[in-house]
Formats: sequence, structure tokens, C-alpha cells
Amino acid sequence: MTGAEEELAKDLGLVSALAIGIGTMVGAGIFVLPGVAAQETGPIVVLSFVIGGLIAMVNAFSVSELGTAMPKAGGAYYYINRALGPLFGSISGMGDWMGLAFASAFYCIGFGGYLATLLDGVVVPVPGLGEVALLPTIVLGPLILSDIQIGALIAGVAFVGVNYMGAKETGGIQTAIVSLLLVILTIFAVVGFFSFDWGTVMVDGTVAPLGFDEVLPGAALVFVSYLGYAKIATIGEELENPGRNLPIAIIGSVAVVMVIYVILVGLLVGIIPYDVLSEETPMSDAAGIVFEGNLGVIGVTSITLAALLATASSANASILASARINFAMGRDKIVTGWLNEIHPRFATPYRSIAVTGAMILLFIVVLGGQLEVLAKAASVLHLVVYALINAALIVFREADVPEYDPDFTVPLYPITPILGIVLSLGLIGFMEEIEIALSLLFVVGAVIWYGIYARHETDREGVLSNYILSRSDEMPDAAVSAANVAKPSGRDEYTVVVPVSNPRTEAPLLSLASIVANANDGRVEAVHIVEVPDQTPLEEGSEHVRRIDDESQALMAQVRESTETLDVPVEIRTVVSHRSFEEVFNVARRKEADTVVMGWGPGRPWSAGRAERPLDELTHDLPCDFLVLNDRGLQTDRVLVPTAGGPDSDLSAEVARYLRDQAGSEITLLHVVDDEEDEDTGEAFLTEWATDHDLSDAAIRIDTSGNVEDAIAAAANDHTLLVIGATERGLLSRLLRGSLAYDVVTEVDCSVLLAERPTSRSLRDRLLGR
Repeated sequence: MTGAEEELAKDLGLVSALAIGIGTMVGAGIFVLPGVAAQETGPIVVLSFVIGGLIAMVNAFSVSELGTAMPKAGGAYYYINRALGPLFGSISGMGDWMGLAFASAFYCIGFGGYLATLLDGVVVPVPGLGEVALLPTIVLGPLILSDIQIGALIAGVAFVGVNYMGAKETGGIQTAIVSLLLVILTIFAVVGFFSFDWGTVMVDGTVAPLGFDEVLPGAALVFVSYLGYAKIATIGEELENPGRNLPIAIIGSVAVVMVIYVILVGLLVGIIPYDVLSEETPMSDAAGIVFEGNLGVIGVTSITLAALLATASSANASILASARINFAMGRDKIVTGWLNEIHPRFATPYRSIAVTGAMILLFIVVLGGQLEVLAKAASVLHLVVYALINAALIVFREADVPEYDPDFTVPLYPITPILGIVLSLGLIGFMEEIEIALSLLFVVGAVIWYGIYARHETDREGVLSNYILSRSDEMPDAAVSAANVAKPSGRDEYTVVVPVSNPRTEAPLLSLASIVANANDGRVEAVHIVEVPDQTPLEEGSEHVRRIDDESQALMAQVRESTETLDVPVEIRTVVSHRSFEEVFNVARRKEADTVVMGWGPGRPWSAGRAERPLDELTHDLPCDFLVLNDRGLQTDRVLVPTAGGPDSDLSAEVARYLRDQAGSEITLLHVVDDEEDEDTGEAFLTEWATDHDLSDAAIRIDTSGNVEDAIAAAANDHTLLVIGATERGLLSRLLRGSLAYDVVTEVDCSVLLAERPTSRSLRDRLLGR
């Protein structure tokens, strides 16, 4: 079921969205990294945080545009996979996944450090061993696990367990957490200002005793502090007014966090000399100096609790995000569906979470003593992903994708996304060899995985490869060859989607869909769309939705057994939605359907003669071919196809061929001319049209009355099924003068099949028609 993807309550405001971004970033980035970064960079580390923030800001503009263009997408993987294709989708998906695993391990280490500080000196009696520290150091052969790693492992197991069982964080809780953090940090900053000593910053007369050359390596290290803002794009569908609030939240959260980092890191290196600043708990150490006397204990404890809260929030959010990435990759068949099986009790992708959790715990054990390696490895993988995000934006823009219509656009295009690519990849050059090698190992692994598995399973092509291959004569041979090599070879199976509102009465739709699918060696996907009130939640795991699905599956199975489907594979799905009609088109897009066979809906006089409703007709093109059946007892033995040419008539001809070849139908072609003098011209046109559409064996009928509507109605009396193209009249024209297709549908006694093929039409054509 994917009903939850369609209509989520827009109950997150701008403040909640900002809180999600800020809360995800203000974690170990401020509570752990300043110590590690200062040791490597010196007091000038403040500038490293600024540079890292500016690079994040450039990328934030691109994420904002993509997020407003596709607010239902769910993150970087979706953008890259759609734009650049599944090869780069595999790289970004695996890179994002492993990057989040590295980051989660890093956050857990930060949590463990502050937990060790909080529990320092706390012992428990153990029989035979005496008093033992609550967080002891454990020796496992050559492997030594410090008390910080033990605390990190405890945290990792807890966070993975929370995600495994499905507990989640709401916007309100996140806002409360961030508000509390900001209050504590503000108090620290205000009080800490009076302890700031410029002499502590200046070492031997300079703020860069280790050299200015260390600033960019420092920026590469601290970039992991800015990974949270892209998460806002994944909840775009739940935002109020996403066109406005999404870019403000994404860009604003980066700006706010950068200011917070600059102020707090500047205070830290002005309170404690950079070379003695703690690598594990710098904020607690500084709090012990800033808050004197009795306030010292309160201050240190408050900062320690804030650090635990912040690192826990960041780690939990990263694990949650990694599960969503795996789920998206599984839907596109880039990873095996086994990974994303839903737990029967908790309704979570438990295997994906378990695998991610195992990786996090492994990183804590093996790399727990090397915080900079964890931080930089996470940064490298995300910098690769951000470079691909900018490339995806350029592809969407240059390929002029019709459905790409962002509410926010990056300033100074194409300079901004190109700068994002250069800065992101350039920053990787300042990493150490071990972090680059470790990260590239996963990138190479993703490429190998794509070649061995995903390329043969996925059938989704990217906009880039389609753009190149559709212009192969104009493109360099190297580009065409690369597009062909990277092109997925998975089953590009012809799919016919049948939206069903009442399984008991719509067996004819399934029969007709089976004829179309069988003619194309394809399959049928019957989707029972159940409309529920706005107050009813759509979550997949809810008992109400599960009950609806069980009842639907039973009903649809009965329909399938009683319907002649020509041995065509028929899959059954249930979608629960608040807007059943709109969901038809969303399902077609999600499933990348080739054809949709649906029933004629009553009560739509404005849109009669076309498949869509007026607003949709004016704003975008159909996702695929649509066949809309007005069933009056479906019989396919004598089929009438009126034509005057055009794309919808081409589709009518295809359907006629399917019926002739699969059901043995007798086909009659009808063409109407103005008078008897045009009969020969009309017959010549229709004969040539029949030959061009492989219908030479069809009967030809020329009507010389000049009245198309009456001619079709008269001819339909001798036939059992009328296949007619959608009207070409625009919306305003239909409102004033009606629609031929609609009038015919309501007049004739036989079943009518309305055929509409997607075409690119100007707004003038959509309003006024031809």
C-alpha cells in the first residue's frame, strides 16, 4: 500500500520545519567536533565552520529548488535517481545510507562521551569483582573498548531499537527539544562571554599557530555538522505552504546553525587553549570554567544533559532517514525487496534498520577512537551526494522536464549549482587518504552492485539518459555510449493499471485491461482505491487500513477468478486515500504505467470528453495513455472506430488492433466528410490511415452528412463497442459549446471507450482548443 504517500496532513509550520533542520544539525557538531577540529586547525577553526556553512548554504539553495519541485520526493536519492538515472541513484543511495551510518556512529560516540562524563565515578558492586565503574573499559583480546565506546554502543542499541519498534518523533517534540537546547546554549554564550580572553585565542601573536593551510582541512572535518538541513526536504509534503516555507526552513536553518557554531566555537577557543580543549566533551569542560562555585555543577550538568539530548536526537534522526532511503531504493528495485520487508507487528522496515544498526555498531567498535575518521568519512559521502544533487538540478532544468515546476528557483543559475558541484568535490581534496579511500570503497561498491544486481532489476531510466539517447545524432559518441552502458537492462514490462472503486461491478475493466496487456506481453495491476474521510489517518501500519486491505484483497481475488484475463499476470494492490479520483493519476505516475483503464465517472460535465478534471488538465499532461470505459454491458465482437487523425486516433487504432488480435473483434472505421463531393477524398484518407495503422482488413465507412455527432450515433447502432478519441476542444470551449465526445457517450446505447494519449499543449490550447 502506498496511500500514505499521497495525502499527508499539512500540519507542520515554518517553526517546526526550522526546528527539524536545526535540531538535526546542532548535535555532535557543536558538542564534540570543536575539540577535535581545534586540535587539528588551531583557534582559526572558527573560519573552518564558516567555510563549511557557506558550502552547505550553496547546496541548500539547490535542495530548496528540488524540494519545492518535488515536495513528495523524500530526499536526495529521489532527485538524483530521477534526474541522473539508477547508476547515480545507486551511488547516492548507498552513499547517503553509509554516510548516515558513519554520522550516526559519530553522534553515538558524542553521546557516549557525555554519558561517561555524567557517570564519572559512579560504580556498582559486582560479586567477585568488587566495585566496578558503571561504564567500564572492556578488553576483548587485541580490542580495547573505552568507557566512551561502551556508552556509544548502549546508545546505538537503544536508538536502533527505538526505530525498529516504530517510535517516532513529532514536529512538536522536536520543536520543544530545539527550544530547550537553544535556551541552554544561549545562557552558556551570555555567561561565557565574560570568561572570554582574547589572549587565549592569540598564540605567539597569531590566530593560526598551526598555519592557515589547516583551515580547509578543518572545513572538511566539520562539514558533517551541516548534514541535517536536507532532511527538511523529506517532509515537504507535510509542510504548510511548502513553496514558501520549505526554502526558508532549509536555507534559514543553515544560516541559524552557522551563527550558533561561530559564536560558540569562538567562545570555546577563547576560554580554553585550543591544544588542551577536550576532544570528547569540550562544552562540559568549558562549562566548568564559565559557571563558578555552586553554579558550576548546575552548569556542567545542564550542558551535559543538553549534549545527550542533542546527540540522541541527531543519531535517532539519522537512523530514521537511512531506513527511508533503503525503502525508496527497494521500491525502485535498486536493492532487494527482502531488505524492506515490513514487520508484522511494528509496521517498520525492520531488516533495513537492523542492517543499518549493525553497521553503526561496527563503526563504533572499530573506529570509535578515531572521531575525525568517522566525521570525515560521513562528510566525504555526503559531499559526493551534494555534488550529484546540483548536477540533478541542472539536468532537470536543461532537459525541460514538463512536470518539473519548482516554486523556488536558485539565484544566479547556472552559476549556483555549478559552484555547488565544484565546492563539494573540491572540499573532498582536503580529506586524509584514509577517509577518501574508505568512502570511495562504498562508492565503488555501489557501482559494482549496480552492475551485478540493480541494472538487471530496475526498469527506471533517468532524465539524463533519455535526453542523451533521444538526441543521439546531436550528442558526442562518448556520451551516447556511456548512456547505453549505464542504461538499466531490467524488465521494462508493459504495465496496465486498473483503478477500481467497486470490485463487485468492475470486472469489464479487468477484461479490457487484460486484452491490452496481453497484446504487449505485459501485466495488469488492479488498484482498489478506497476513499476515507480526511479525519482518517492513512498510515500503512494502522489497524483500520490493514483491515481495509484484507477485505479489498479478498474481493479483488474473487473478481480476478471470475474474469477472463487471458493468463495475463494480475497483481492486486489497495490504496487508501482522501482523494480517490486524484489518486488514479498519482498511482499511474508512481507505477510508471503505460496505460490506465478506468471507468467513466458521473458528475464531471466540465471535464467530460477528457480523462482529467479541469485544473489538472490546465496544469500538466497525462502521465500515460488513458482508456475510460462507459460500460453498458461490454461486448467486443463489433467495434466502431471514428477517426479524423491525431494522437488520440492513433491510440484508438492501437486498441482496435488489440481487440482484433486478442478477442477476434470485427473493426469498422468511420470518417465523416462535409458532402458527397468529398466522399472519394474521405475514402482515400481513411484507406491510407487504415494501412498506416495496420487495420487494412477493417471495414471502411464514409459518412457524407457533415454532422459528426449524428454520424457516429447512427453507426454505433450496428456495433457493440465504440472507441472514440478524447475531445480536442479546450476547457472554455467545452463550457460554452459542449463536447462531441461527451454528447456521443450519453447518446449511444453501446459501450463507449474514450481514448486519450498524452500530448504537450499550450495553455491557449488547453483553454480554447483547436
